Order: sequence, then C-alpha cells, then structure tokens
Amino acid sequence: MSQGKVISVNISKEKGTVKQPVSHITLTSNGIESDAHAGPWNRQVSLLASESIETFSKTLGRQILPGEFAENITTRDIQLDQLTWLDRITIGDVVLEVTQIGKSCHGEGCAIFREVGKCVMPKEGIFTRVIVPGQISPGDPVAIFPKTFTCEVITLSDRASAGVYEDLSGPEVEKKCRDFFDSINRSAVIHRQVIPDDEMLLDERIQNLLKESPDLIITTGGTGIGPRDITPDAVKKHLRIEIPGIMEMIRWKFGRQKPNAFLSRSLAGVAGKSTLVFTLPGSLRAVEEYLSEIFPVLEHCFRMVHGLDGH
Repeated sequence: MSQGKVISVNISKEKGTVKQPVSHITLTSNGIESDAHAGPWNRQVSLLASESIETFSKTLGRQILPGEFAENITTRDIQLDQLTWLDRITIGDVVLEVTQIGKSCHGEGCAIFREVGKCVMPKEGIFTRVIVPGQISPGDPVAIFPKTFTCEVITLSDRASAGVYEDLSGPEVEKKCRDFFDSINRSAVIHRQVIPDDEMLLDERIQNLLKESPDLIITTGGTGIGPRDITPDAVKKHLRIEIPGIMEMIRWKFGRQKPNAFLSRSLAGVAGKSTLVFTLPGSLRAVEEYLSEIFPVLEHCFRMVHGLDGH
C-alpha cells in the first residue's frame, strides 16, 4: 500500500470542459453530485496525479491548474501509474474501484487539446466507479490497494482422496494458474483441495466457497459418464450464467483427433455475483488442453463479469 493526499477536487457541468476546483465533493453510487460524468456507468470519477500535470506544464510552457485536464480528483505523492483494473483507492471513508486506465481524448472537445494538440488524460488518467460513497476534500489521505485474485482448485477423485495415488492434475492446475496470473502481472492466492467423487460433498464445498466470492473455481475430475462422475451435476446447480461456447469449442477441437474427448461433460459459467467456474477432466493431458484454451480468454472473462467489457 502507498499513500498520498488530495490536493484538489473539481467538477464541471459539461463533459470535455475544464473542471473548477471546489471546497469538497459528495459522492453517491452514481458518482459526484453536480458533475457531468455522474451516472450509472464505469467512468464516474477521474483522477490525475499532480506530478503528471507538472511534467506536462513544462512541455506546455505555462502552469496548468488542477481541473484543466477535466480530472475530478488531483492527487499528490500517490503512484497512480501503478494502478490497473479492479484495484481499489480509498480517500478518507470513500472507496473507489479502478475501471479503466486512460481513454480516448475528446479532441477538439477538450480544452487542453485545443490549446496544444495533445492531452495527458488518455495515458495517465485513472477512471473509477464508486464502491463506498462519501465526501472528499483537499487534504484527505489517499491509499491504493492492488487487487488480489483468489482461486480455488478442487480435485475430484475417490482414490487420490484416499491416498491410493498422488493427485497430479490439481497441482498442475495450480501451477498453470500461477503462471497465468504472473503473465498478466496480477497477485493471486490459490488454494487447493482433494475430495472424493461425492456430489453432496462437492455441493457443500462450492456453497461454502461462494460465501467468500472467490474470483475463480476450477475443478478437475469427474466430468465423464461413469457412475461416479458427478462434478457437472453438482456444479451446474450453482451457475447463474452458463458459458457453453468455450467447452463446446474445446470438445470439438480435441475430439476430432481423440473422439473420447466428446464424452466430457465439462462446464463453464458464472456462480454467485462474479465467480468464474470451470470443470476440467481429470487427466494431465486434458488439464493442459483445456487450460490452453481457457487462459487466453480468462482476463476478458474477469473484466466482463465485473462489468468492464467496454461496451
């Protein structure tokens, strides 16, 4: 966590215009009262570091005042450039969630762009939505809290849970998940467990996990058509949204060479508010095949379930 402070709060009645400093701003679930950017969308509140403004001022050859880049909150001594989507910002009692880094410039609709032909907000502006409303004034402390993703890996296997043989697929899922989060420079906490092929037990475990709203649940094993293959049946009842396309594509892609792959009943979907769930077969090869197709779309999945799909 790094900490800085607010040096100015600014509002405007129209978009694309210079915002004027005020003594304080009041934030609701729709953004800042009396500001043009308030509303039920993702870019309710914008922030810009005073350090960025000072650097641009040297390029322009004149002092740029807080609000001239149309930012709502001008900060000092806080590393806004380290933030990315779903990170949190606290300002006093207010909590903001980062939804976007930079944006397209208004062009001729932007006061600074009309003056010098460029603007700092498209690259260095931070856009957020309100999580906890309240009031913000100059001098209020600012702290940033990077998002840590949580992932639960569950192996379904009677024999592995009894210690008859070592669970291999669960550790492989964990390793590949760590590699994925490292590849997108995000922190992650991954838990792993092994349980028998028991539908009631899996149902209970998922219910308990969803109380904590993990970002990702991946199961491995129990997706076939055998008498103990109960994973899809236990998982499906928890899905709020099913995502059939990804698993259909995987079965089609690998089933062309190995027809047995068509017997997989693997599921993908969203459970609870925003938990992504994927059920994988139990073999190491299947884990590798499935995750090789899931991971390329996983970051976009996270953005979409949090309403950050950009539409």
